[in-house]
Amino acid sequence: MTKVKILYSFVAVVVVIGCVLIILTRDDDGTAPVACTMDIHICSDGIAVGRTGPDCQFVCAPQPTVAADIAAHIAKKANLIQLTTPVPNGVVESPMVVTGQARGTWFFEASFPVALTNWDGLIIAEGVAQATSDWMTEEFVPFTATLEFVSPYGAGAEDFMKRGALILKKDNSSGLPERDDALEIPVRSL
Repeated sequence: MTKVKILYSFVAVVVVIGCVLIILTRDDDGTAPVACTMDIHICSDGIAVGRTGPDCQFVCAPQPTVAADIAAHIAKKANLIQLTTPVPNGVVESPMVVTGQARGTWFFEASFPVALTNWDGLIIAEGVAQATSDWMTEEFVPFTATLEFVSPYGAGAEDFMKRGALILKKDNSSGLPERDDALEIPVRSL
C-alpha cells in the first residue's frame, strides 16, 4: 500500500511541476514560445537578418529617408537604371556589393563604370559593373559590381564626413558629352 501512495505522490509531483513549467514558459500574452529556423535574409540595405517574433518573420530595418530632390533624380533615371543595393542613404562598408538593373544601352561591352566618393567628392573606390545576362538589348539587364575600399573615417569623425555618393555612369563609348549620363545616390560609411 505504501508503494502505491509513493507512486501516486510521485505522479502528483510530476504533474504539478509540469503545470508550473507550462505556465512559466508562456509569453506575457499567454502564448507558448516559438522556435524559429536559423535562416537568414539579406535586406535591401545589405544587412543580414534572422527570423524573429511569434510568426518567425524576417524583420528588416526601416528604409532611410530620402530627400525629395534625390528621390526625383532617382525617379527620373528609373526608366534607364534601377539600383537594388545599396539603398539611398544606406550604410555601406567594404566590400560593397552593388546590384540592380539597367537598360542594355547603359552598358558598353557588358559593363559600365562605378565610383564611390567621400563627402568632399574624392573618389575612394572605383570599379566596373558587369551585366549578368545578355546586354545587347534595349530591355533591362541585371548587373553586379563589388567595390573594395578603406574607409577614410576614423573613430570620432564628424557625422557629415561619413556621407558620400555612389555614382553609376553610363558607359559612353562615343565620348560625346551629350550622351553622358549617371545615377548618383547618397550613401553613408561606418
